[in-house]
Amino acid sequence: MKILIIGGTYFLGREFARIAGEKKENEIFFLNRGSRLSELPEDIKNKTIVADRHDVSKIREIDHGYFDVVVDFCAYSAGDIRTLAENLSSGFGQYIFISTTDVYKRGSGKVITEEADFETVDYGGEAGSYILGKVALEKEIKELSADSDHNYTVIRPAFIYGPDNYAPREGIYFNWIIRAGQILSPADSDGFFQMSYVSDVAKVIYKCCMNKAAYNEAFNVCCEEKETYKSFENSLEEASQKVFGKDFVKVDLSVKDVEEKGIMLPFPLKKEESEYYSNTKVKEILGAEFIPLNEGLVYTAKEYLS
Repeated sequence: MKILIIGGTYFLGREFARIAGEKKENEIFFLNRGSRLSELPEDIKNKTIVADRHDVSKIREIDHGYFDVVVDFCAYSAGDIRTLAENLSSGFGQYIFISTTDVYKRGSGKVITEEADFETVDYGGEAGSYILGKVALEKEIKELSADSDHNYTVIRPAFIYGPDNYAPREGIYFNWIIRAGQILSPADSDGFFQMSYVSDVAKVIYKCCMNKAAYNEAFNVCCEEKETYKSFENSLEEASQKVFGKDFVKVDLSVKDVEEKGIMLPFPLKKEESEYYSNTKVKEILGAEFIPLNEGLVYTAKEYLS
């Protein structure tokens, strides 16, 4: 299987590349701007096409033969997929787009399946642009598939955690524990969320590659467990004891205090800000499996120390 990875040098993209690269029959190429090229091993450097995805002339020059699968980790704005798909002269069979569960309309109060409505409200700032950009791209990839022989697959992860996570999530807590021996805890929070270990998400993406059951489908990718700040802190405590060899103090704050002081915590604080996503489809069709949070945080903490 010949795979073209768009991006692939950070977190989820890198983990997918590692998993796909374990199969000797796969030939993997990367397309990115080369900002981390000097840090990469020689075999990956030799398979990296250094180009901006928006540079049509460069995309048209790519000459590595037909790609069975394109996996796009860094499409954010309308036109990103179309520009690449329509100008990749070597051709491809399947296009896998990494989207997000944030594309769904908020506040329904229902379990969200893959058929739920998309968000239409612009919440402003980077987050608003990110959400509406992903929504536009989901519509774009579906239109492109309808107008061609290409198959598409959309992956919609919820919160992803794991080694080398660049999003300010579990790393914030590890830093607090190691440096200060304490964490901030929104004691009266009733918010909830779902988390998935990065390797589990990467394995789902790989299961989609050249898999007819995944053609022209979208999948929510997340654990079914409904985590809260309390359950997250319990798993964090277990990881801290096992890996850092220490307990930590919880500094209790009210949700009101957190909001008034502008403290940036990584997960929803209130029930009305929270959504619950069904993962039935990805488990039934692809056989996806997810490790529990306490186990995943132990793995992540070990990598954080190293």
